[in-house]
Amino acid sequence: MYKNSSPPRSGAVLTAVAVAQFMVALDMAVVNVALPSIGDALGFAPLDLAWVVHIYALTFGGFLLLGGKACDLYGRRRLFTAGLVVFGIASLAGGLAQAPWQLVTARAVQGIAAAAVAPAALATLTTAFPEGPGRVRALGVWGGVNAAGGALGVLVGGVLTEYADWRWVMLVNLPIVAIALLATAAGVPADRRVETPARLDILGAITATGGVGLLVTGVIRTDHYGWFSAPTAGMLAGAAVLLAAFVTIERRVRDPLLRLGLFGNRWVLGGNLFVLCAAAGQFSAFYLVSLYLQQVLHLSAGAAGAAFVPFSLCVIVGTLVATRVGANRSPRPLLIVGALLTTLGIGWFALISPDGSFLADVLGPSLVGGFGLGLCLAPVASAAVNAVAPREAGMASGAFNSARQLGGAVGVAALATLAAGRTGSGTDAVALTDGYALALAVCALLFGAAMVIATLVLPRSPRTETVVRERITANAR
Repeated sequence: MYKNSSPPRSGAVLTAVAVAQFMVALDMAVVNVALPSIGDALGFAPLDLAWVVHIYALTFGGFLLLGGKACDLYGRRRLFTAGLVVFGIASLAGGLAQAPWQLVTARAVQGIAAAAVAPAALATLTTAFPEGPGRVRALGVWGGVNAAGGALGVLVGGVLTEYADWRWVMLVNLPIVAIALLATAAGVPADRRVETPARLDILGAITATGGVGLLVTGVIRTDHYGWFSAPTAGMLAGAAVLLAAFVTIERRVRDPLLRLGLFGNRWVLGGNLFVLCAAAGQFSAFYLVSLYLQQVLHLSAGAAGAAFVPFSLCVIVGTLVATRVGANRSPRPLLIVGALLTTLGIGWFALISPDGSFLADVLGPSLVGGFGLGLCLAPVASAAVNAVAPREAGMASGAFNSARQLGGAVGVAALATLAAGRTGSGTDAVALTDGYALALAVCALLFGAAMVIATLVLPRSPRTETVVRERITANAR
């Protein structure tokens, strides 16, 4: 286990974490609207172009548990810094790519680096800010930039592609990495070892990464093979076997990659289930609405990105309200209300029309759904790391980020396939809108499921940190 060698400077810590998390979220969506330009410039085959998006989600989600555990074993600042440096190098390589394989490889390395940065960022935040109003405010900032990065990724990608060059969707990360590294050097203290480090759970890492990778790949490739094809069945069966092996290993190994007893804490369990459903709905809605804006309303890449600005602003407003209201309260009520509003907002999106407009079909749902999502972001992160012992902060952060990333990757792939299946071979506005509307209705149902989870799984009254930590320590191996 590692501890801070000196008191952290809260402003610098928050800056480093917020900037890094914004970048990680930004890169989930920043290349989406640039794909046509990328395909033309590098000569991608049509079916291969989607891997520029998918490979980042695949490696990011697959390595998150390993990244979270590595924080606890080797130090949060060390992993955070290394991840940022590798992310910057991969972004430079992607921006200079001359062939499809070079860009796909760079995106894969970005995903691996993000799997180190994201859990290290959240673990650094939760250990630098003690439980209470200060941590709630810090998590509010983290949640706000997380959502803003995802939503503004479409805007940034569209503007850079239309007014600069597609390569800048990769190169834009370089100044962001520099700012995060400077803030880290200024105020994130070095790690000091206070215990003999445990051995890394290699078998757990292999089975977890392989299982998640096969699961995401199997779902992603349904656009090519279909849900009931032999390749899809084989990949999903392989994922089930590897994940079952992972659970078995984690029950028996002395120093597990993910201590399963952590989910005996209903806050941790509920927070992870909530974010799994919410991320599937959130990322899928972003993807589907961006397609509707460009393929049905025929907006340019820049205009489609700008259409997400009201949503992003409402997310920020919702986050500010949640931070103020929830500073000394349980996160449960905010999660219930936030999920309800987001369900209504995305359900409103499902009423899109083939002859609609931004004002009639996009603005209203963006205001309601964005505010509701903003109410959820800080409370769900707070719940998922509530009363977790510092020695397991990286593990809990890795599990939370894994649930979020897995939900987003599988949700987008599954609902994109659902929309395409409903659309069939039709390419007119009516057929496309029909498919997007169906998938958006499912997005709304996912947030409804998140609301049910918050209602039934999360405790009605918060338990004290001391009681929970004593119970966790007693159950830990």
